[in-house]
Amino acid sequence: MTKLLVIGIDGATFKVIKPHLNELPNFKRLMEEGESKIITVKDDIILSAAIWCTIFSGKSVKEHNHKKFVVDNELQKREDIKVNFIWDILKDKNVKVLQVPFVIPPYNFNAEYMPVGYGAASDLKELEEDTEKLFQRSLEVLSENPDLFIVVFSALDRLQHFHWGEILILDWYKKMDKILGELISKGEKIIIVSDHGFCSRGEAKVQTLPDKNDKGELLKGDHHEEAILITKGIDFEIKDHKDIFSAIIKSL
Repeated sequence: MTKLLVIGIDGATFKVIKPHLNELPNFKRLMEEGESKIITVKDDIILSAAIWCTIFSGKSVKEHNHKKFVVDNELQKREDIKVNFIWDILKDKNVKVLQVPFVIPPYNFNAEYMPVGYGAASDLKELEEDTEKLFQRSLEVLSENPDLFIVVFSALDRLQHFHWGEILILDWYKKMDKILGELISKGEKIIIVSDHGFCSRGEAKVQTLPDKNDKGELLKGDHHEEAILITKGIDFEIKDHKDIFSAIIKSL
């Protein structure tokens, strides 16, 4: 059994989860057995690269200064970010990390994984393939019983940009619910978190992407500042994203 399991779901929102709890039994069970709340992104930078960096470094965006995947037409690398992450600090623990998207391709630690589409897929078939592949790899890693396992699923973020408001989105929350059901059974303590929520275009306080992508496809959804947090067995008050770093340390 893994002592602490941290599951990131990029772009997950209670706007979809709470009205459909009867169709999302594992979300429902976790929220009933543990604690759940909204954590709000206070910075105007509501971007995945910045927020996942904050979550696992415990530093504000101002402190770590990592905001985007690409700077001056160059993909940013782990070495460009001048902070220590939780896995750098917990040297006395068995820590395994899969697919944290603060860089492209997403970052792994002490475990190997290469995502479909280099971690930037938006094609539905590729996202389905990658999500299943990452789920199976997560089960393999969990079978090794690490002290801490961190994994981030990113498909919802990409799908909600193009399909927000469509029935397809609920279908994908149901997929994530089934994945959660398998994974959480292998962790003693649980943290489930999103970097941000989601909403219709124009509803968010900050527009994060242009109206259309480089293929001319219209974007329907955008990042919202209200992220989800669901915990079980965590005896530490998490008020914002950077507190997750401290909660991990206190829980091991």
